[in-house]
Amino acid sequence: MTHPLDRLHDATADLDPPLAAADLPTLRSNAADLVRRAGGTPVRVASKSVRCRAVLEEALGPGLTARAGFRGIMAYSLREALWLVERGARDVLLGYPTVDRAALAELADRPQALDAVTLMVDCAAQLGIARDALGTARVRPRVCLDVDASLRLGPVHLGVRRSPLRTPDEVAQLARCATTAGFTVVGVMFYEAQIAGLPDTSPAVRLLKRRSAAELSTRRGAVAGAVRAVVGDLEIVNSGGTGSLEISSADPVVTEVTAGSGLYVPTLFDRYRAFTPRPALYFALPTVRRPSPTVATLFGGGYIASGPAGPSRVPRPVRPAGLRLLRAEGAGEVQTPVIGRAATDLPVGGRVWLRHAKAGELCERFAQLHLVDADGTRTTVPTYRGEGHCW
Repeated sequence: MTHPLDRLHDATADLDPPLAAADLPTLRSNAADLVRRAGGTPVRVASKSVRCRAVLEEALGPGLTARAGFRGIMAYSLREALWLVERGARDVLLGYPTVDRAALAELADRPQALDAVTLMVDCAAQLGIARDALGTARVRPRVCLDVDASLRLGPVHLGVRRSPLRTPDEVAQLARCATTAGFTVVGVMFYEAQIAGLPDTSPAVRLLKRRSAAELSTRRGAVAGAVRAVVGDLEIVNSGGTGSLEISSADPVVTEVTAGSGLYVPTLFDRYRAFTPRPALYFALPTVRRPSPTVATLFGGGYIASGPAGPSRVPRPVRPAGLRLLRAEGAGEVQTPVIGRAATDLPVGGRVWLRHAKAGELCERFAQLHLVDADGTRTTVPTYRGEGHCW
């Protein structure tokens, strides 16, 4: 069986790196696996982890709305959401609150976008800013309430710092506030980063995940019930991430799960036991100098992932096998030295393939993504950056 990197290497042999390429058969297999793991619960695609319209279309179809187990987009910016609606998307949930007054005013002037976009809120101040920017009271935007899904063990906080909302009463109170302010509450969201974003590195971690999932399942149901008592039926009870699809979708109160990184599979997902990582996205750098017989220096490469600074956030050389970054230099903005047995055979002009630590962030570094099919056919498509957008 042909390795994806063999296909990518051959299909881009006529191009000069740096370049980024994705293997379509692997990407499609990953998409099918996300749907399988969700067990019949629709999967909303997290655009932050994709950042390429053509890849979003691979999952959601040309209408950017629904296909084969995928339904809707979770966008990370209101301006992005408005742009996606212009291109056909009809179900866009913001993953984060917005205080972009100009974008909110634009939303108010676009009836189709008002029907397609759901804002995310977690406090009354966000509602006030949105209401002022939206202007006319006849506009009733759709909103979803972001609920803290972290695990609290005494003074210890496990998870990301997102919403101040945690208890059913707190969330119900904001639902009442939103309704009074002229918004239509359509859902609640829970992102359990301490489950979805934490590799299964030890029995202790797996025990922690199980405990967190049990606590959240109970609280999620109570929160959804409290909000329904205020606004009626909910369209959206969103939860999960690539690393927790099975756990989130098993809760009957959840109507949809979110995933995006699982399409590309960056290095941060290499140590999960819930699924078999199949990397689909790589980037290539050229060898531009040989400072010693055992070191080859690559052009560029300092594509450091967001999150806590450390070894887990740097790119990883994968071909030729056996290469590693120098601890004293790491991956640099204009040069990245690599060392290892394979480095001795790397000529100036040679190519090294690497993987990014996170998914969509790599697309901020490249204007184009080369998609390679099973027969070696190469299609070059723009990333968000290539389409002129930086949200």
